[in-house]
Amino acid sequence: MTIRAIVFDFDGVIANSEPLHFRAYRDVLAQAGVTLGEKDYYSRYLGYDDVGAFTQIGLDRSIAWPREQIAQLVRRKAAVMEELELSESVLFPGAADAIRRLAADRPLAIASGALRAEIRRVLQQEDLAKYFAAVIGAEDTVASKPAPDPYIHAVELLSKAIGTRIRPADCVAIEDSRWGLESARAAGLRTVAVTHTYAADALKSAADEILPNLSHLTQEFLSRFG
Repeated sequence: MTIRAIVFDFDGVIANSEPLHFRAYRDVLAQAGVTLGEKDYYSRYLGYDDVGAFTQIGLDRSIAWPREQIAQLVRRKAAVMEELELSESVLFPGAADAIRRLAADRPLAIASGALRAEIRRVLQQEDLAKYFAAVIGAEDTVASKPAPDPYIHAVELLSKAIGTRIRPADCVAIEDSRWGLESARAAGLRTVAVTHTYAADALKSAADEILPNLSHLTQEFLSRFG
């Protein structure tokens, strides 16, 4: 089966921004009187978008924040993230080279639980925005991962961008978490996990293939994929 397009997750795959996300959540929650530990974040909340994460963190602490307060927390967290990103490059080593290399032969997209503005800001800072035919952020679908909606929408936009229909089965998703892999698989995409965030054993049940990093995502690998 020929892989016609590639859809990347963003945080944990292209951008090593999960440590920054944790710091932003931690600092914003601290202002609200809530403590968030690093282990708790990675084990319980990594798969959520911002609204989902704040909602679940509150519920786990028997706090039912109203919708407007959740929205305020999301805005504060976005502002903290922007400040953190200005101080350092957040790309994984080899990510930019992989994107440039792969975009020469196939259209690329992003399907992420991060805010679209955060994704585009990083892509523009790294001169990578031009390589993506579609960018799906947290606000672009009603349901977030592990629901299939982000990947379904990404495939729809890829089809529009290139002017011909692409089936989900013609695409491969690149993910770092079980939630993301489940989302892509439910949408009908092939799945590749990179072990940036979790060990291979935690990902193998939902991944067709597992790679250590994006440097191994080569044209040769894609030509024999599946």
